[in-house]
Formats: sequence, structure tokens, C-alpha cells
Amino acid sequence: MQTWQHGQVASASDTLAEELPVALEFNGISHAVMLATPLDLEDFALGFAISEGIVDSVDEVYDLQLEQRCDGLVVQLDIASACFARLKEMRRNLTGRTGCGLCGTESLAHAVRPLPPLTRPGLVHEAAIRQALTALRQHQTLQQVTGATHAAAWCGDDGCIRVVREDVGRHNALDKLIGAVLKSRPAVRDGFVVVTSRASMEMVQKTVTAGFGCLVAISAPTRLAVDLAEQAGLCLIGFAKPERWVAYSHAQRILPADN
Repeated sequence: MQTWQHGQVASASDTLAEELPVALEFNGISHAVMLATPLDLEDFALGFAISEGIVDSVDEVYDLQLEQRCDGLVVQLDIASACFARLKEMRRNLTGRTGCGLCGTESLAHAVRPLPPLTRPGLVHEAAIRQALTALRQHQTLQQVTGATHAAAWCGDDGCIRVVREDVGRHNALDKLIGAVLKSRPAVRDGFVVVTSRASMEMVQKTVTAGFGCLVAISAPTRLAVDLAEQAGLCLIGFAKPERWVAYSHAQRILPADN
């Protein structure tokens, strides 16, 4: 490769983020093919299954196998029969998916699935948010060497970053995080989630479906994302920097530093 700077040309090397087709199969049926960074794919598949409402808990995923093929990767999941029946019903109402999450839906009623309200979402300390945002960059190992990946982090009530997952896709990074957290702690949803992207409707859906009570996004939310967050009881924060952020829904759950 060549670099150009101030009119000078030089040869250089660079580290590029990997991006491969990853097919997700449920009980032998291919459901989705995503372009993803080929790391933490078991977490990705498990998180996708939960955040998309295919299964309700990790206990309903009986087996998960990763298979390398010449044209990409396949993750095969064996899920409970009731979940598979529900998936087949979902597939009847969905002809295709893209990164926007809506393309291919057959009606407006299927575009935004209903979200059950969060049960007993906890409080979030201002100092914890500030600490997590300050520390996040040092946990983004792929971003540091490629400059091309998003991250999703699960942070404790004290602001310490517990789990981080990265991917070229923001939805994929969040699914990987959901899978990793729920695999190790299926009944705990304390703390909050930070994503290095905008907060779209689908990011809100995934966060609420996984049971987390607060989503902090580095960039802006959409209006639909804010509406869904308000309805579901999600504390949604956007334009997040350590020194400043904007709370768009359920701001009363953020405790100031003097509390």
C-alpha cells in the first residue's frame, strides 16, 4: 500500500479488519447470513438468537457448532422445538434482512416487534458512566490496530468494564456482547451497556430483549429508538463522552455525583 502525506508518497503496511460471510443455521435451516469479524462467533450466534427473539434463554440452545467452509463460516445451533416452531412462524413473515433490519418485512406491523417493559431496571451512577467512557478506548484492541471496528461493552455499577466485544458491524458487536454476558451470567442484568455507534431502533430492541436497563451510545439515537426506549423503560443515553452526554429517556434513573 501507499501513504500520501504533504505531497510525499511512501510504501507502508497496514492491518485490516477481517470481514467474512457468517451463516446462522437453526436446527439445520439457514436463517441469516451476516458479514462479520470472524472472532467470538459462538457469542455472536447465541446473542443473535436471544436478541432477535428466536430463543428466550441460553438454556434453549442445546448445542452450537462452528464449521469452516470455502466461502465463509457456518454456525449451527440446535434449539428447543418450541423455539424452532416460533422461528418458522417468524420466517413466514420475513422475506429478507439487511443491516437496516427492516428490508424485506411484509407489513408495517412486522417492522417493529413489541417489546415487553423491563422489570425493575436499576439506577445508573453518573460517575460510573464517566469512568466507563474514559476507559473504553483502551479495551478496543481491534480498533486500535485497524480503525475499522465497533465495540460493545458491559459495564458494572461501579463503571468497570467487564466484557467487551468488537466487530466491523455495530449490531454484530452488540450481539456478541449479549451472547458472552448471558452465557456466563444468564440471570444477571446489572450495570449498563456502552456501544461505539449510534443508537438505532434495532440496537434498542436488542438491548431491551436481552434485559439490560441502560444503553449508552457514543453517537446519536434515532427518534424511533427514543420512542421504543421510553415505552420499554430503557434509560437511553446518546452523544456520550466522559464530560458530556444527553439522556433521552428515563433520565431520572441517573444518579448525580453527589448522591
